[in-house]
Amino acid sequence: MRCVKSLIAAGAASLLSSVAFAADMPIAAPPTYAPVVEDFGGWYLRGDIGFSNQLVKSRDWFSYPTLLSLDQRSGFDAAGIFGIGIGYQFNDWFRVDVTGQYRGRSNFHGSDVFVFSNAGVPTPGVDTYTGSKSEWLALANGYVDLGTWWCVTPFIGAGVGFAQNTVSNFVDTNPPTLGVALAPAGAKWNFAWALHTGVAYKVNPGLTVELGYSYVNLGDATTGIVSDFTGIANNHAMTFKELASHDLKFGMRWNLSSPAVYAPPLVTKG
Repeated sequence: MRCVKSLIAAGAASLLSSVAFAADMPIAAPPTYAPVVEDFGGWYLRGDIGFSNQLVKSRDWFSYPTLLSLDQRSGFDAAGIFGIGIGYQFNDWFRVDVTGQYRGRSNFHGSDVFVFSNAGVPTPGVDTYTGSKSEWLALANGYVDLGTWWCVTPFIGAGVGFAQNTVSNFVDTNPPTLGVALAPAGAKWNFAWALHTGVAYKVNPGLTVELGYSYVNLGDATTGIVSDFTGIANNHAMTFKELASHDLKFGMRWNLSSPAVYAPPLVTKG
């Protein structure tokens, strides 16, 4: 019996010693994490490339003010689009940006059938046209993001601004009469507006890519003063009325806000 009491006393002494030793050990500080950073909001940069599909409603020439009989093949070829911009994401559904675009040179080709007076006799004639056009376009845009599913966000938007439309290398030929008219480059500033839609995909918190469509109204464009093959000028220019374009673009947005960074928990040692 005395041995059993001795073992119990030794066990109790050992337990008390362990508790006292544990009380003297330093206590680890609670883990510390980096603050959570929202995955929307803040400034961003953007870049876009794409191509235009341009339209012209009519042409206007002083001798034939109703020059509207455009051949169905008349129009501008597709051309490249290159743009940059800066914007701000206010929340997870609304953002704005300011963009600048250079819209590459697009070749024009077309023909008209018209009637002119030949010694008092109404006579049909045919004009064929060639030339090219390019633009600088600046827009202030607003977008509404329509929700996100599997990192994909559809959006709609609109923009207003200004376009400088430049027509160059303009040539007007009249095969029946062997007439030729030429014009130097001419540039015109216009009010411009656009409607946007597309989808965006968030690759990571700092990068979003876009596939977008825009309808852009560019206003009018004009050549320089037209002169015939002898060099005689009549102080008039050819005007291209109500230019528009269906644009397809691929874009990238870089978020300038600092993304969240993982920080391991801190442990204090005694």
